[in-house]
Amino acid sequence: MGRGAGSTALGLFQILPVFLCIFPPVTSPCKILKCNSEFWAATSGSHHLGAEETPEFCTALRAYAHCTRRTARTCRGDLAYHSAVHGIDDLMVQHNCSKDGPTSQPRLRTLPPGDSQERSDSPEICHYEKSFHKHSAAPNYTHCGLFGDPHLRTFTDTFQTCKVQGAWPLIDNNYLNVQVTNTPVLPGSSATATSKLTIIFKSFQECVEQKVYQAEMDELPAAFADGSKNGGDKHGANSLKITEKVSGQHIEIQAKYIGTTIVVRQVGRYLTFAVRMPEEVVNAVEDRDSQGLYLCLRGCPLNQQIDFQTFRLAQAAEGRARRKGPSLPAPPEAFTYESATAKCREKLPVEDLYFQSCVFDLLTTGDVNFMLAAYYAFEDVKMLHSNKDKLHLYERTRALAPGNAAPSEHPWALPALWVALLSLSQCWLGLL
Repeated sequence: MGRGAGSTALGLFQILPVFLCIFPPVTSPCKILKCNSEFWAATSGSHHLGAEETPEFCTALRAYAHCTRRTARTCRGDLAYHSAVHGIDDLMVQHNCSKDGPTSQPRLRTLPPGDSQERSDSPEICHYEKSFHKHSAAPNYTHCGLFGDPHLRTFTDTFQTCKVQGAWPLIDNNYLNVQVTNTPVLPGSSATATSKLTIIFKSFQECVEQKVYQAEMDELPAAFADGSKNGGDKHGANSLKITEKVSGQHIEIQAKYIGTTIVVRQVGRYLTFAVRMPEEVVNAVEDRDSQGLYLCLRGCPLNQQIDFQTFRLAQAAEGRARRKGPSLPAPPEAFTYESATAKCREKLPVEDLYFQSCVFDLLTTGDVNFMLAAYYAFEDVKMLHSNKDKLHLYERTRALAPGNAAPSEHPWALPALWVALLSLSQCWLGLL
């Protein structure tokens, strides 16, 4: 196979990320990203190979076509999917590949020395600590995390529980953008969790090309949207790398050129996000006034925050009333307050905000995977936070607006009122 095959395949995958960013998939079960990654991994070195490799390239194409057919039903209307299908047909014709034949994945290519995927050398500008702080003190690193129903820990260690249904920006600065999409855990439920994550690393000098990473429920790729695992063809490409820690469950992205580490996990059906980033990068924004919805920096808007302290007290009061008065009906959740706290103590022995978040999520969702999400979120804090004295947080942060004590601002106050009135009525009945 000559140079043309590699350039054509490369051209196809240069177009796909654009479609992925501009036209996101209509249905999240579409697995076209996985198909793209597998084909790219199998053919990424093809532009260095000769014509004798054509049968192997055709095998990879057939495997690619087979993968797209398997996901066809869930990819209707997805432009990235349709672009891939047309690209496969074109490559089949160009290289006289038969549609009938073996479809087993060929061996992964070992790229020759000097290729950008193998370089270990990088310009100094592509190493944050060496370049930006050559003549000054070490940078101050900050942490942001999002997990569960969802709970947010900002770069300033503010801890909030938020609604934020739909798409929201977590990070938006001169170097990268991070956006999450949160969907209801159950139909009609107010509990939401992160079902999709998009990270865009912007092109930076001689270090990296623009790269897009996308993860969805049941799809945690170990590669960027174009199938590559580093920053592209620039000399400092290895200053951006993806490493798969646990297949389908845990990936880590190292962006050394901006001193940043990102951890993405899938726990149960939903995603968690954690990042370690220098303050200088956090604050690298051109227009601060436009960063109002940058959740990791500003926190959730007031009308999106949930004060679950009242909810927690109501659940505890309801549990006590149930023990005293057996006539009270059992809650619809799988966990009572007592069983939720006992379950959370198995993984989170310190009753900090991660523990409280675990209890809240078990009560609102009944899904034990949310306990694991809180546990792994705290494990990521231990790895990423620069101040070991601030790992545990005990006081929830919530900005209070005038009139915040109004009943409409505290929907969870109603169960407590109901329990109090019911208990009072039982007392009166006992006296009669």
